Amino acid sequence: MSDENNTPGGPQGPWQGQPPDGMPGQPGQPQQGPPSGPGQPQPEQPQPGQPGQMRYQDPSTAAPREPTLAEQRARKQAAVAEKERAAQADQARRAAEQKSDTRRKLFIGSGVGLGLVGLVAGWYLVKPEETTAVCTTADGTVVENDQFCDEDYVNSQGGHVSGGFMFLPMPGGNMQQYRYNYGGSGAPGTKVQGGTYNKPSGANITTRSGKTVQRGGFGVSGGSFGKSGA
Repeated sequence: MSDENNTPGGPQGPWQGQPPDGMPGQPGQPQQGPPSGPGQPQPEQPQPGQPGQMRYQDPSTAAPREPTLAEQRARKQAAVAEKERAAQADQARRAAEQKSDTRRKLFIGSGVGLGLVGLVAGWYLVKPEETTAVCTTADGTVVENDQFCDEDYVNSQGGHVSGGFMFLPMPGGNMQQYRYNYGGSGAPGTKVQGGTYNKPSGANITTRSGKTVQRGGFGVSGGSFGKSGA
């Protein structure tokens, strides 16, 4: 027998104690994995939903996420602030409208007040003076019959008017003179007190019996009613 067969541990192959590639090695030596290639099993891939993976969510089917407490508080604060801004804007608008309305009323009231003042003042300015005509003789004696100073009556009796005097025929052929005193007073048979013999222009003149001698005011001619006592 040869020495090779007498080697301790039994006969050894040509690898002299080293296993060929692809065969299990001895304990304590690193193992080599099978080669990869076509037909060989591939490493296991991670499944969806595992940590570190992103998933696509369809907006039409995905359920909305509930807001957090902080988001809810922020939304409530924003709603309250918006409501306050709307209230302030409405209050400012109301105040502006009220101020404008007050100014308009004051303007209208001022215009009406000025108009009334002007109307009243104008009425006092244009209001004709009320004057009473008293029929007197040429020497100023008050007579009871106002007709003696009426131009129509004097003419109907055959008399005439001249220089503001009424010449009324008397029995016996004499002429008695009469004229109006404006604004005076006195009882029949007495001398007239006060007044004037000049007819006031623009005044309302009536006799004591109520007959109108002249209507005053704008647009009225005193001659239309002023025949007597002219």
